[in-house]
Amino acid sequence: MRRNGLIILLIVLVAWGTLAIVLGSGSLDLLPGSSTTTALSGVSPSCLPVTLNHSATLPGTNVDVSPAPETDTANPYTQVSFLGASVTEIHEISVVGARSGAHSGHLHGYSQGDGASFVPDTPFDAGESVVVHAVIGAGRSRTVGEGGKPIVFRFRVDTTYPTATIPAFPNPPAAPADYQSFETLPGVQAPILSVTVPDHDPVAGDILTTNGPGAGQYGPLIYTPQGRLVWFEELSGGEAAENLSEQTYEGRRDLTWWRGRVLSLGFGQGEDVVMNDNYQTVTRIPGGNGLKADLHDFQIARNDVAYITAFNPIRCDLTAVKGAADGAIVDTAVQEIDMRTGLVRWEWHSLDHVATSESETEAPATATPWDYFHLNSIDPEPDGNIFVSARSTWAGYQLEGGSGKVLWRLGGTKSSFKMGPGTEMAWQHDGRVLPDGEVTFFDDGSNPPIHHQSRGVRIALDFKTHQARLRSVYTHTNPPLLAASQGNMQTLADQNAVVGYGGVPAISEYAEGGSLMFDAHLPFDMIFYRAYRFPWSGRPSSPPAVVAGLNNTGEETIVHASWNGATEVASWRVLAGEHAGSLTSQTTIPASGFESSATLPQKYAYVAVQALDSAGHVLGASQTVQAISYADSLPSSRGSG
Repeated sequence: MRRNGLIILLIVLVAWGTLAIVLGSGSLDLLPGSSTTTALSGVSPSCLPVTLNHSATLPGTNVDVSPAPETDTANPYTQVSFLGASVTEIHEISVVGARSGAHSGHLHGYSQGDGASFVPDTPFDAGESVVVHAVIGAGRSRTVGEGGKPIVFRFRVDTTYPTATIPAFPNPPAAPADYQSFETLPGVQAPILSVTVPDHDPVAGDILTTNGPGAGQYGPLIYTPQGRLVWFEELSGGEAAENLSEQTYEGRRDLTWWRGRVLSLGFGQGEDVVMNDNYQTVTRIPGGNGLKADLHDFQIARNDVAYITAFNPIRCDLTAVKGAADGAIVDTAVQEIDMRTGLVRWEWHSLDHVATSESETEAPATATPWDYFHLNSIDPEPDGNIFVSARSTWAGYQLEGGSGKVLWRLGGTKSSFKMGPGTEMAWQHDGRVLPDGEVTFFDDGSNPPIHHQSRGVRIALDFKTHQARLRSVYTHTNPPLLAASQGNMQTLADQNAVVGYGGVPAISEYAEGGSLMFDAHLPFDMIFYRAYRFPWSGRPSSPPAVVAGLNNTGEETIVHASWNGATEVASWRVLAGEHAGSLTSQTTIPASGFESSATLPQKYAYVAVQALDSAGHVLGASQTVQAISYADSLPSSRGSG
């Protein structure tokens, strides 16, 4: 085992070197900094706030608004959101830009019945101040002068930093030894999941993860705990997939994930996807207020409200923090979105609440956007508060629901708690608050290296003494793993911990006491963002796929069958005949993996297959395909799948 561990560690180190060469100085949460610079000239506008912790709650009301009063971070395409009053209680809205003038628009109510967004017909001007007037309260039938509270607030519009020319992360081909190919999925190269410690917790379910950015084909991936591929949706056109998970939407357990373009600056521009157990897209969340959904988190809360991350690079004079006068900064946002209407119910910005002095990174001397905060997880809690993690400040932040004010910090330069031995983090990801109030993170400890290995941590908080104590720690010891980026920690119902190592694409499950219950990895020259375990049941809406061909003598028929995403197939019934309309059953074979094969001892012109469950019931049937000769090209005989 020791020799095997050293070999694996060597592979990891070589992969890191290769990744560094491929990615250069870019960062996906990865390698901080980027050589990417968009040509800008002159001095950027001021954007660093004079005061912090702006409250989104309007004085004298229960209404929270966004953009928050006095913010400087509103996008030119922002809505004006009123959360906490029904649409019938919001009147006499006036929205006036200092340069763009009065804005017409429409007020749209949220499907939850607790607010509305005023959507302007035209965008605001960059850098201008905007004044909002409205009356909150009473019904539409009120007479003039009766009921309602007049409100007024101001916000400033940011100056967007252009990202259209920022390149995506490189996507070189994977090494042939890293992937598996199938006759029934032409062109697909699914990464191999190698299981190194067999599963001791089968109730934990399947492995949900993604590949990229980096080498190999991108797409969401599901594997059994034995390492067998269940589902892979290959993406094309440079699109990447991240953050595959399972969540509840409209009362069903669905797959959720992000797809889009991962910029070399270290964030994504795309959309969040909800997909049912038939692998049909139920809804998409593209982001709002002029911002595109980022890859880092997508959480569905009660009443089908989504919380997503959005990264907003803006021009900013950074001379006050020893940066460039023509500088730029990455402001990160939490968006609360009504999933039925797509309206932004509420928006929180890091620049409004967290000073740049808390960052563990330095402002660049060039116009490269400074990723001073790097929001990488959102955890909406039952009481309405929200816990977020920021990689670049080494801290987690408890936000007050509604106002958005920072209630307390865990870690970093301004921690509200005295950090006990082993609790201090560096470049961490995936902060979660458990039902008992303890907090978990994936502590990368790198990049650059601060710790000697990455780990999952569980931290207990004492709010009376303001002490933070290390409750549990989970590390991979054979070999030790140090992830330069990404990663997560999932706490299961039985308190076992699933740790995804991200930049070192290993996934491990640990018992509460620390013993290793399961261990597996993708090829070490690949990476993933997160990895989870869930019991998943899928039945694709598309039919099974079949390929049939005659062997080189022309006397036998070779059949290959698969059903991408199906979880209940126990066996395959092979049908064959001389005419497409008169096939008969020839044999039944057990499902031996993602793709199963059978050899029929004679020549047949046409073939089809039926997928059977453990009781022998038909789950789905393929198209009928023509068997081709050995000398012909197999792709021409493939059925859909």
